[in-house]
Amino acid sequence: MSACVPTRADSNSAQHVHPPHSPPKSPHRRFRVAGADVSAAIAVFLIALPLSLGIALATGAPLQAGLVAAAVGGIVAGRLGGCPLQVSGPAAGLTVVTADLIHQYGWRTTCAITVLAGLAQLGLGCLRVARSALAVSPAIVHGMLAGIGVTIAVAQLHIVLGGTPQSAVPDNLRALPAQLAGLHAADVSVSALTLGVLLLWPRLPGRAGKLLRGFPAPLVAVALATAVAAVTGLRLPKVDLPSWSSHALVALPDGPVLGLVAAVLTITLVCSVQSLLGAVAVDKMVAARPDLSGRVPRARLDRELLGQGASNIASGALGGLPIAGVAVRSTANVNAGAVSRNSTMLHGVLVVIAALLMVPVLELIPLASLAALVMAVGIQMVSLNHIRTVTRHREVRVYAVTTCGVVTLGVLEGVALGVAVAVAVALHRLTRTRITHDEREGVHHVHVRGQLTFLAVPRLSRALHRVPQGVHAVVELDGSFMDHAAYETLHDWQRTHTAQGGRVDITGRRLGTRLSEPAESGNCRCRPWTAWRNHQCEHPRPAPATGDRPRTSGGRSGRELARGISTFQRNTAPLVRDELARLAREGQQPSQLFLTCADSRLVTSMITSSGPGDLFVVRNVGNFVPLPGAVSGDDSVAAAIEYAVDVLKVRSITVCGHSGCGAMQALLSSEPGSTRTPLKRWLRHGQPSLRRMAEDDGDWAPLAGRRPADAIERLSLTNVVEQLAHLRAHDSVARALREGTLELHGMYFHVGEAQAYLLTEDEGGGVFDLVPEAELLA
Repeated sequence: MSACVPTRADSNSAQHVHPPHSPPKSPHRRFRVAGADVSAAIAVFLIALPLSLGIALATGAPLQAGLVAAAVGGIVAGRLGGCPLQVSGPAAGLTVVTADLIHQYGWRTTCAITVLAGLAQLGLGCLRVARSALAVSPAIVHGMLAGIGVTIAVAQLHIVLGGTPQSAVPDNLRALPAQLAGLHAADVSVSALTLGVLLLWPRLPGRAGKLLRGFPAPLVAVALATAVAAVTGLRLPKVDLPSWSSHALVALPDGPVLGLVAAVLTITLVCSVQSLLGAVAVDKMVAARPDLSGRVPRARLDRELLGQGASNIASGALGGLPIAGVAVRSTANVNAGAVSRNSTMLHGVLVVIAALLMVPVLELIPLASLAALVMAVGIQMVSLNHIRTVTRHREVRVYAVTTCGVVTLGVLEGVALGVAVAVAVALHRLTRTRITHDEREGVHHVHVRGQLTFLAVPRLSRALHRVPQGVHAVVELDGSFMDHAAYETLHDWQRTHTAQGGRVDITGRRLGTRLSEPAESGNCRCRPWTAWRNHQCEHPRPAPATGDRPRTSGGRSGRELARGISTFQRNTAPLVRDELARLAREGQQPSQLFLTCADSRLVTSMITSSGPGDLFVVRNVGNFVPLPGAVSGDDSVAAAIEYAVDVLKVRSITVCGHSGCGAMQALLSSEPGSTRTPLKRWLRHGQPSLRRMAEDDGDWAPLAGRRPADAIERLSLTNVVEQLAHLRAHDSVARALREGTLELHGMYFHVGEAQAYLLTEDEGGGVFDLVPEAELLA
């Protein structure tokens, strides 16, 4: 069986196949830049120019180095990187590292270290380890950035006060009293004006304030401070840009080998982690904007690493600062309406033009104003939101140790301390598992609190064997992790206890799920739903011949319905009557919204081992989530999402696709623009999935040891990812995600293999792990 699938044309193919609604690409197509990209590039350029000079000043590098890095980051990383809307350039997170390298090895050797770090990033990108970098605990990353922010702020404070900073934070703190005693009024006044504008500009009220806020605060603050200094004739140090003919370029590295290796590793680590986390953040911002859904491809982290490596090689070779993805400029790029990588590249071109033609204007900027700007950036790197997050997840110790280590010892040493503490905390949590056994009203309860690993297996086994044979037992799992050894121990005991006539309920409080294994009856393990599949234990019916479809009349269908109801009343109702009575009294409180296809082969309660009150289920053809405002004449899905999130307060939403989906097959074979029937009009909601599949590089993790079998399976997987992006565009979902009260999950069910998979995103785009049930529990 074959289907017409949009694919990349092979180099030897005589005919090119294009995605739906995409006009054929002419070999002489003229390069065009969208107006939105031009306006976004100008906005980013106005922010990047003063920040690049300020970061160069903070590192002690030549000021031209900041402009070189900004231009190279925009052009090279913008063209080659894997995150189209991320802006790269000199980053505040690299300030401390770079300043330390310049102090130890000099500027030209620092440029060589930047080139070597770029080569290392290229190697990591070729090895496709970008997703592994995201395994670093967020508490460590946030602690590293906070420590760097404190170091930057303390150092720039001396320049703000009119002095000269020391090389380390303790030295700067010791020198601060003397600096306060000898204030320079001109520097302090210009710095105060800059900080005041930075603080108040985003808060300007009224319609006029809304118009003025369109100009970036960093540009306005530096421009206003420069104008005031020029008008009042203040005598204070200003930007000094020597001739480009004397600009220092890279030289062969000079220094101890071990020290140089450590420096290269530090630059590689900080640049790579910051860029990858930035790409993830940009992806989330893009997904939250419905107008960009389907237009901007998801970030490809390995390509992003390659782009960052190439830009660091170019920047170091041209005498520029190390480069990484930067959050402030990337956020401004997305908010300004950029729609492609052209905005990032154009901003780099504007920096080149400014560096060549605006030197007299740039030399009017007071250094105190740039120092105040960078100090504000450093203070913002100590994020209260990050502190609240790590506190909520009980990782504040990791955060604090990393921050203090970076401030007192250095970036690499602080990160190493943070990793050591994170490992120690994880091991401590694994060993702190409380297992208790008690009896209440004839029911034996085994309560497990904490992570259930092989270390707790002896205690778990002792508690389980205290349960007498043939009784009703409830195992309560109050934790979030169970490894394979504990899983085998628990379920081996469950099978033994059930075979001896007992009953076992395994409940997970935090997950809101219940797994129950009813007692067997002889050798029959059928459930009530098996009657619908014409399977009878006593008198099995022969399967119909291949290609035949059993005929059913209305009367026969009615008898099957009646038989199913009778089976439920006889076998199942006695088991669930008490639970349903409780739900009738208390009302429904489901923990999950489960959105899946209407396919009859998907039995949601069976494949999720859920019962009454667990799932709020929405089903439609193709498991589509129409975008808000989509012209479909059907608001049922949007209404269900709003009700589940705002009223029922579900904690997670799962989009579940499946193999052999008829809707996906219809999408692949449909003609664009054909909307003559209700079904074809509904299938229009699948067109973004078709476009995503055509643009995606198909980099899926193996599905049970193999790649997607055919175009239908690949489109089914892609469709799940696309519908998750559509979910984020709904106001109620976006609000709950921002508040941290909701999680989104993708799921794929292979009907023929009876195997469920969770789609785990690499937080960057394009690559997904398909994790089977055994690995989820292990």
